[in-house]
Amino acid sequence: MATLARWAQQFGDIVHYRFFGLSVYLLVNPQHIEQVLVGKTRDLGKGMFARMNSELFGNGLLTSDGDFWRRQRRLSSPAFHRESIVRYAEITVEEAARMLAGWRQGNARNIHNEMMNVTLLIVLRSLFGGELGERTRVIEQALDVIMRGSSGIHVVTGYLRIPTLTRTRYLRAVRQLDAVVFELISRGRKKIKEDVRGGVKDLLTLLLLARDEDGSVMTDQQLRDEVITLLLAGHETSAITLSWTWYLLAQHPAVEKRLHEELDATLGGRLPTAGDLTKLPYADKVIREALRLYPPAWRIGRTAGEPLEVGDYVLPAGSNILMSQWVTHRDERWFPDPERFNPDRWGAESMAKLPRLAYFPFGGGPRVCIGAGFAMMEATLLLAVIAQQYRIRLAPGQRIEPLPSITLRPKNGIFVELEERAATGSRRQRQMMCSA
Repeated sequence: MATLARWAQQFGDIVHYRFFGLSVYLLVNPQHIEQVLVGKTRDLGKGMFARMNSELFGNGLLTSDGDFWRRQRRLSSPAFHRESIVRYAEITVEEAARMLAGWRQGNARNIHNEMMNVTLLIVLRSLFGGELGERTRVIEQALDVIMRGSSGIHVVTGYLRIPTLTRTRYLRAVRQLDAVVFELISRGRKKIKEDVRGGVKDLLTLLLLARDEDGSVMTDQQLRDEVITLLLAGHETSAITLSWTWYLLAQHPAVEKRLHEELDATLGGRLPTAGDLTKLPYADKVIREALRLYPPAWRIGRTAGEPLEVGDYVLPAGSNILMSQWVTHRDERWFPDPERFNPDRWGAESMAKLPRLAYFPFGGGPRVCIGAGFAMMEATLLLAVIAQQYRIRLAPGQRIEPLPSITLRPKNGIFVELEERAATGSRRQRQMMCSA
């Protein structure tokens, strides 16, 4: 990431480099990014960028192209309608309350691990509709191995299919994840046959029930690819967003104070609901600013199927195009004092002046992340539940730095100490919920 940022400073808005003989063009300017993500989508595919993690994502929404992608997007959309999001919000608050029941004043925690654990439980319940027992641990361990095997030099060895020990572990973890997911898909199909009742359905059931215009449904392999994509998007990225949010809030007490004031005034000590999301504008700004500085998806790639005019240049057919949220989000042309954590930059007036794709944590255009609403809901509600009860203080003597893999994890975690705020009604609600 530092290299890409340095090249952008040195060479401007379009930077050409070679990756193992392949031409790659880094685009920095929002206008150029908009041309790619919004203007020329039918002429662009995932190319080499899809191949980097093909064993993990298969041909899901994240990696597929063309008519197949459009079909999958259409089939997956009902899982993210408003009524489904409301149910996922209830699960989010329930799991947050359950987690806090085990926290105490003065506890030392790795807050990244805590966020990974709670978001995994949330997405598993949202996806599969219930507790998964030992399968949860299998999924958690497999995802950890996969993410560690997708960073640094492992990106290169994986792309080139070089048989290393790390890659062997990576492929084994993918197989373990597959075994659990295919088992759950089989269980879901059986449940649909046996249960014809209506009501709120989990994500997997909605995907199983989805019918295309010609009446066709997803195969088990297609379902597997979409479930893996949603697992990563609903778990990994939300956990990372919150981990960096706590890191930033711990260093900015004035921002933390304003957040607490909004939560206290709006919620009055009760647990939040989906209906409270619009009443917590400052919490929303805090999350958006954390996403600007530490975007979980820190780069997007496309491959040009035909010559593509970008700015004053024509990129030849076959060019690999890279757009980095990390680089563009920290460009002072769009974000004055870009290294500063400043949620107020997300006021309506400032946002109106921002170029369309100067900020794209969830991508942009027709391929914008289908789970963006889920992710913002989950992050905002978790932030609200936890910040009502605790202040998060950084433990001294640690080096915190981002690790760019598929996502942007904190490399060695973030160790914190919990400082309990004054007793609130939310604590009583949480205790009642957990005991029930």
